[in-house]
Amino acid sequence: MSKRKPKHHIDKTSSSVQQTITGLVLATSLVAMPALAAEPAGAERSYHISSGTLSHALSQFAGNAGIMLSADARLTDGKTSQGLEGEFTVEQGLQKLLVGTGLTYTFTAGDAVAIKVAESSADVSTLPAVRVEGKAVYNEADPYNPDYNRRNASTATKIDTALMETPMSVQVIPQAVIRDQQAFRLQDALKNVSGVQQKSSNGGTTGGADAYVVRGFELGFRSNYYRNGIRMQKSSADFANLDRVEVVKGPASGLYGRIEAGGLINLVTKKPLADPYYSIEQRFGSYDYYRTEATATGPVTDDKSLAYRLDMSYLDSNSFRDNVFNDRIFFAPSLSWKPTDRTELNLSVEYLDDEKTYDSGLPVTGNRVAPALISRTFAQQGLADKDSYWLVDFNWSHSFNDNWKIRNGMVIVEGDANLQETYADGKAAVNGDTPRGAWFGGLGYDTQTVYLDLTGKFNTFGIDHNMLIGGDYYHQRTRDQATARALDTVNIFQSMPLFDVQAAMQPPFGYSAIEDNEWFGVYGQDEITLWDKLHVMGGLRYDISTYGYGYSDQNLALASAAYDDIEENNLSPRVGILYEASDWLSLYGHYVESFGANNGRQASGKPFAPQTSAEFEGGIKTSFFDGKLTSTLAYYHLTKQNVLTPDPVTPNLSVAIGEARSQGLEWDVSGQLTNALSMIGTYAYTDTEITKDNSGVQGNRLPYAPLHSGSLWMKYDFQQDFLKGFSVGAGIYAAGLRYGDRDNSFYDDAYARLDLMAAYRMNIGKTRLTAQVNINNVSSTQYYIQRATWSNNPAEPLMAFGSIRLEY
Repeated sequence: MSKRKPKHHIDKTSSSVQQTITGLVLATSLVAMPALAAEPAGAERSYHISSGTLSHALSQFAGNAGIMLSADARLTDGKTSQGLEGEFTVEQGLQKLLVGTGLTYTFTAGDAVAIKVAESSADVSTLPAVRVEGKAVYNEADPYNPDYNRRNASTATKIDTALMETPMSVQVIPQAVIRDQQAFRLQDALKNVSGVQQKSSNGGTTGGADAYVVRGFELGFRSNYYRNGIRMQKSSADFANLDRVEVVKGPASGLYGRIEAGGLINLVTKKPLADPYYSIEQRFGSYDYYRTEATATGPVTDDKSLAYRLDMSYLDSNSFRDNVFNDRIFFAPSLSWKPTDRTELNLSVEYLDDEKTYDSGLPVTGNRVAPALISRTFAQQGLADKDSYWLVDFNWSHSFNDNWKIRNGMVIVEGDANLQETYADGKAAVNGDTPRGAWFGGLGYDTQTVYLDLTGKFNTFGIDHNMLIGGDYYHQRTRDQATARALDTVNIFQSMPLFDVQAAMQPPFGYSAIEDNEWFGVYGQDEITLWDKLHVMGGLRYDISTYGYGYSDQNLALASAAYDDIEENNLSPRVGILYEASDWLSLYGHYVESFGANNGRQASGKPFAPQTSAEFEGGIKTSFFDGKLTSTLAYYHLTKQNVLTPDPVTPNLSVAIGEARSQGLEWDVSGQLTNALSMIGTYAYTDTEITKDNSGVQGNRLPYAPLHSGSLWMKYDFQQDFLKGFSVGAGIYAAGLRYGDRDNSFYDDAYARLDLMAAYRMNIGKTRLTAQVNINNVSSTQYYIQRATWSNNPAEPLMAFGSIRLEY
């Protein structure tokens, strides 16, 4: 196997430019793979490559020709190709694709092709004809990128770092997986990450503000994901402008402040491209599912220093659940301006208007979810939650030189919701009788985030440093005003009777609340490299955090008068070490601490200590086929302290002595087994236990997390000429028995489901057409997304949906 990209050093001679270019070329190359069919060196093949970006045309050509092709991205950026139509040898095809670009090619090491700047006309006419084999590397921003694997991520360190050099467990769900599985909800992407389970919260199966459990610990539905590293208030994100999902396992307070113990889910959005790209897609499927997506991006100015992007989507969907629907409009324009090679400014805006039925799921009878029809709901036709928000994200960066860079930005979100919800108000009796309640009202929320980072690379006494220092300010306020009412008693085994909506919605409002979260944090981190193989990461963050809350059973004015806040300060350290034993193997370990949820005040008025957590983790990372297939095997031991539990002396009060522990093994693998076969797979062994508690649950398992869970998705792209363009895929997703509460009073059995897909891609002139069909849960396996004894959402039975996508 060939080496991965060379380690970074501060060069001290005039040859540094040449070394840098060489390193970038090697970083974009892949090791040669056997061709599907051996051919003579000068054999001609048929090509149908439309005009467009040069990087995309070269990628298509390399894949069709079965060659290994490497190029510095700076050479191909901004260049276009006229395409290729007809039969050509490898040499003829490359010459035609590079016409007018000022570039040529050369064969290196006898088995690889590299793109370079043409020095004279002789460069493109005297090269020997040599047959090489392999596949090109795609630019990660290329909208046609088919790779299931990402080699770098920034969420764990806030610096773009090779995952093989990061001493943490980080999983990336790239655009290719999202596209092949036709994911349109966060739960659809996260099923490909080990140790992650969905906990039903708001919105049920329509994909609302759902909560998630990572490594056995809940993330919370009002803080369960980040957007480009910035904490979001709710999770009604749309996938139209989503590039990938990055998941960092374990506590992450060392960089992100107050956060729950299990991990961090970060959604990375798409950026404007310097080359024109347009797409429109129509999806349609079971339960009247219709979704339209459209994208337009490209340069605004001739020099391509200013680029734009516009992503839009419209969703109109019903459900297998009675009276459940979701209508959504999403609009996301963005601009990127590079006035110089070292300065970049980015502005993006998002607007989302979401109308959906609140689906509370089914209650529990005895120790199982009531065996009612999975279509049965407590929802009444005509009732819906309406949620909308505006987001403005502005950031800029400037590189002082090749080693030092400053980055600053701010994100503002304002949203509001009008809630009309009905639900089971408790467990169901054996005969199915269930109290039904309603929640009517509204809430408004706003968040502001400002951050400033400085990164630098330098060398001291032969030790390479990659340093980050920064700070951020976060403020979030929520205002709720609603009424909660007991409606009637219904029977879960019978159709739901109607109730008088207008009467139920009348004041007085029985719930008014104001909630504030605010903190200022400063942090520092240094990644050092010793002897090119040993990587040591250390970091600290200090937070000054304030939590405020005011409640009234009458109105917001009284809630404001009752408002009180608590200030808590915390220091969160983390340290990690990684050793690159070989090109394909890294060994790592880390210790991290985290600063979690506020616990409120004791009866004396003194605040409880906040929840904290600590984790030890060790693991193995592998990279095969020059990075095309990577995996992480991790063992972790995670403990959460200061969990509130009833006071043994005064049971109606609490003490912060509770503790819970999660430990286990996780394995994630993704990438290519061959040029035609891609895969993404997971396995998690999650051993959880409540280790300290005064309410009789000590020794119980934590809810929602199965002891064993796993998945395997594989896709095959046919390479034979008569099947060229066809792809098929299949995936199995399985989990063991899961408890639904801390009392372990009810559970859901183990399950396994099967998903399938098939797609066909072809070029029509300059346009690429993709027709695709996905079938999820082929066998209609029945299982539940658990929440509580009164609320558990049945998983979707068989759902078939297709799509037509045009790109050019």
